Amino acid sequence: MSPPERVAARRLRKSTTREPIIQEPEVHETAGTHEASGAAGADEPEATRRDAGVTESSRANRGWWDRNADDYQVEHGTFLGDDRFVWGPEGLDEIEAELLGPPEELKGKDVLEIGAGAAQCARWLAAQGARPVALDLSHRQLQHALRIGGSFPLVCADAGDLPFADASFDLACSAYGALPFVADPVRVLREVRRVLRPGGRFVFSVTHPIRWAFPDEPGPEGLSVSGSYFDRTPYVEQDEAGNAVYVEHHRTIGDRVRDVVAAGFRLVDLVEPEWPAWNTSEWGGWSPLRGNLIPGTAIFVCERD
Repeated sequence: MSPPERVAARRLRKSTTREPIIQEPEVHETAGTHEASGAAGADEPEATRRDAGVTESSRANRGWWDRNADDYQVEHGTFLGDDRFVWGPEGLDEIEAELLGPPEELKGKDVLEIGAGAAQCARWLAAQGARPVALDLSHRQLQHALRIGGSFPLVCADAGDLPFADASFDLACSAYGALPFVADPVRVLREVRRVLRPGGRFVFSVTHPIRWAFPDEPGPEGLSVSGSYFDRTPYVEQDEAGNAVYVEHHRTIGDRVRDVVAAGFRLVDLVEPEWPAWNTSEWGGWSPLRGNLIPGTAIFVCERD
């Protein structure tokens, strides 16, 4: 079976046109081996579909994003910018979408960004006068946030165990962060609801679930169904010993809606961005060809009553 659409845009290509963004190497210990960040020549992992629990998924994805953060920022940093709030590969910008509310109403709001990466969204929020906190599982991604700069806090933590007091934030957001990679999304959603104040809003984007039925290819080969939309078996990349080094979890649209409700949120909107004419770029399996025919991103707008 062809692997599903990957948030990380398949295995990232090593740039041959730019020097590494951060020069010093960082060593990670994974599955009993030592790997340098961005090291070449490592054995390619095996792609499979199998169960992967909360702990295995968290450990695997923390390591994957630490190892690939440099390549990710080189590959996609120009598209994301340093201080833009982009909801997905289509390029839908929060300044136009206003899913968190009108920009002028963000001033003074406490906002939590989950799966922040280099904190581009948090940086945009700060420019609107909000008080953001950028959280990510990956220490290396947050190093890129430090490199770009900003006066807001950076927190390295798991989204399923948020290190904040109850009712700490007015808003929360996540652009392709955390939720595609966790085995228990309701746990994450309940944590987000806990740290939101009454009336608070949480907006998150994920790969559109329909993409799991198609090959992860930007061209015509990515337009034919190759698997069951209803197969919820996680996509796993594992090393020779069978240890997961990357995990992504599939939920149908119905599953996502039920998760939101089970966590105590009220779903107020579900946005499926259309591919704009100005966007001629490809991002992994996202492309103008596919984007004009099938949705690539689903954005859930939730509120805590």
